[in-house]
Amino acid sequence: MSRTVYRILAYCSLGLGVAGIALPLLPTTPFVLLAAWLASRSSPAFNEWLLGHRTFGPIIENWRERRAVPMRAKLAAAVLLTSSWTMLLMLGSPPILLVVAGVFFSGLLLFLMTRPTG
Repeated sequence: MSRTVYRILAYCSLGLGVAGIALPLLPTTPFVLLAAWLASRSSPAFNEWLLGHRTFGPIIENWRERRAVPMRAKLAAAVLLTSSWTMLLMLGSPPILLVVAGVFFSGLLLFLMTRPTG
C-alpha cells in the first residue's frame, strides 16, 4: 500500500481511538496501537507526535517495548466485551452469532489477559 493510504488509515484509526474515550463500546487502546503502526510506515512526523503524546505515548511505548497492556485497558476490554455479548443475547441475536462472538471475544480476552501489565 502507498504511504498516503497508510497515513489516511492512521488518522482514521486515531480518530476511532479518541472516540473510544467517550463511547463505551469502542476500545481506545487497539486503535491507538494500530494508528502508531500505520504512522510508523507513513509519516515520521505523525509517529513522533503520537510517541510524544502524554496519553497515547506511554500506551505505545509499553506495547513496543514489553508487549504490555495497561490493567485499566484490560479491565475495560473485559467489561465492554461482556456487555457487548450480553446485548447481543438480550436483542435476540441468532445462536450462531452468539457462538462466533463468544469465541472471538473469549480469544481476545485470553490474549489481552496473558499480556504483561504495563
